[in-house]
Amino acid sequence: MKIFITAIGTDCGKTLVSAIFCQYLQADYWKPIQTGQVSDSNELKNIVSFPVRIHPETYLFKNPVSPHFAAFQENRSILVSDFQVPETESNLIIEGAGGLLVPLNEDGDYLLDFICKENIEIVLVIRLYLGCINHALLSINELRRRNQQIRGLVFNGNDTFGAIDIITRITQLKPLLIIKEEPLISTETILFYSLKLKLNEQ
Repeated sequence: MKIFITAIGTDCGKTLVSAIFCQYLQADYWKPIQTGQVSDSNELKNIVSFPVRIHPETYLFKNPVSPHFAAFQENRSILVSDFQVPETESNLIIEGAGGLLVPLNEDGDYLLDFICKENIEIVLVIRLYLGCINHALLSINELRRRNQQIRGLVFNGNDTFGAIDIITRITQLKPLLIIKEEPLISTETILFYSLKLKLNEQ
């Protein structure tokens, strides 16, 4: 099984969700693009309870900015053709960078173009903030416009304005998991939510 973890924007909890899915599936992990000195791969490795296999990034940049701009700053170019899904006999969780339409270069290629090329099942992480309904529906509509398979939704945060109900009713996509606001993310947190994940109940 290969699953691509993406989100409706930045700082939605993709690494947290990726860790939960890795824990549940005892899966390998791959982040094709990493921007910034703080490595999501290292963060994930430190919060799962098993020796997860981390596949190296295709692109690694110093500054925590959009991939296209990070590449520009280092006089490099990102090509969709450079991304090759790692060979593994295990399940594989792939974590995106930012949202679906994060630009990879100035030629009009987006992260979603890589996803479409590989035709990987998608899990969309929705951070519950004011405005998330619009961002979630836009993301889901674009995935469906491109005929991509959405495995399900993960909601992250406290739902104080009925976002979960309206998003799931409009899209007819059931939540795989609802994560509450957590003051501390630890191995115990990952184990707790991995037991609540409804990945195989869809």
